[in-house]
Amino acid sequence: MDIPVVAGAVCAVAFAISNLPMLAKALRTRDVSSYSLSSLVIINAANVLYSVYVFTLPPGPVWALHTFYLVSCAIMLMLCLRARSATKGVASKDAGPQETEMTGALEETLGIAEPVVLGPFGGASSVELTATVSEAGGLGSFGLYGYAPERIARTIGDLRAATERPFAVNLWLPAGDEVAPGDVDLRAFADALKPLYDEVGIPAPEAPASFLPDFDRQWDAVLEAAPAVASFVYGVPAPAVIDGAHRRGILVVATATTVAEAVALDAAGVDAIVASGAEAAGHRVSFLLPPEQSLVGTMSLIPQVVDAVAVPVIAAGGVADRRGVAAAFALGASGVQVGTAFLRTRQSAVPPSHRAAIGRATDTDTVLTRAMSGRLARGIPNHAMREIETRGMIAPFPAQNWLTGAFRAEAAKVDRGELLSLWAGQSAALATREDAREVFAELIAGVPR
Repeated sequence: MDIPVVAGAVCAVAFAISNLPMLAKALRTRDVSSYSLSSLVIINAANVLYSVYVFTLPPGPVWALHTFYLVSCAIMLMLCLRARSATKGVASKDAGPQETEMTGALEETLGIAEPVVLGPFGGASSVELTATVSEAGGLGSFGLYGYAPERIARTIGDLRAATERPFAVNLWLPAGDEVAPGDVDLRAFADALKPLYDEVGIPAPEAPASFLPDFDRQWDAVLEAAPAVASFVYGVPAPAVIDGAHRRGILVVATATTVAEAVALDAAGVDAIVASGAEAAGHRVSFLLPPEQSLVGTMSLIPQVVDAVAVPVIAAGGVADRRGVAAAFALGASGVQVGTAFLRTRQSAVPPSHRAAIGRATDTDTVLTRAMSGRLARGIPNHAMREIETRGMIAPFPAQNWLTGAFRAEAAKVDRGELLSLWAGQSAALATREDAREVFAELIAGVPR
């Protein structure tokens, strides 16, 4: 009996039994996270040496077993090298930070040069800022909250004229809790806001025909314009929305504030997920549990979402400079979404008083409130917020947003920051740069290379 041949046969059979399931999964999903590149290199090197001996023997069953052994290892080595080339490192989910980097995954998915996404500010977006981020190599985003279909088409046309690079437009999904004008008596809520109307010299507004445009008509306008990316908040896009987007070549990104929300989005087939920690500016876009029960911090949220989903994860909340970017990647994120640091810049659409408020803010100068819109959001307290909360009369969304919008629009014309929604995140104190290009350069300095 030839001992080396028997030993080789035993090794080949053992390899087949233990590795066939993982090999089949890897070929199907291109997921090589169960394999180590170094171990595959060593195995293949050993196989080459052993093959010199095995294939000098007469043909027999051991040839077939050993050939399978060689081919299997070679396939896994090829997939591992290809994955490392695309992502610069794919590792198991229980590995340490250095091994779990997904650098390159988001860029490849979204067709961008740098893994930086501009936060889509509903009501505070500008074509200039969106285009500036896209031109720099990131993904500029424009919030379409409240936009009628005609305005959506016009805005996407303006964005295309400003940049040839990919950009995203953002829509709010109907959450089911929205009230219509006929559902609520606005008089008591409007009376509570009378002092704020008086401050800008306008009467309480009359009830509109509707508070918001129809979502389906908004979506039809986005589909027609076909931007590179459509992003969504406040829910899971319906299968028809995701399928329709993909048929038009539009990538779909959606936002989660908890692991369960991220899992639901992943199962629905979105292309990337924004994991928004409680530190983030603006509205808390939770949709499975009330937002007060979904206030998971970024450091806790990101690694748990990364472990739970298969698509690239974009970290949002508390990221304002290179340190936040580096931390997000160490937690397993494939990119970052940044809001407040860009809001502070001259390219944003917010009035100077809003930028100045961000510049003065400290770590404890933001709060969560329903005062300005009827939904929970993070911002800097001001006279309007305190007046509304003191009176305790807050209409349900979107009625409250519409009621406060009347005095906010007038206040914006004369730059009265005490009457605006001063949305900002907990890292506002780190938003020190006034040019978006400088912010972008600072952020990409934290991307692992």
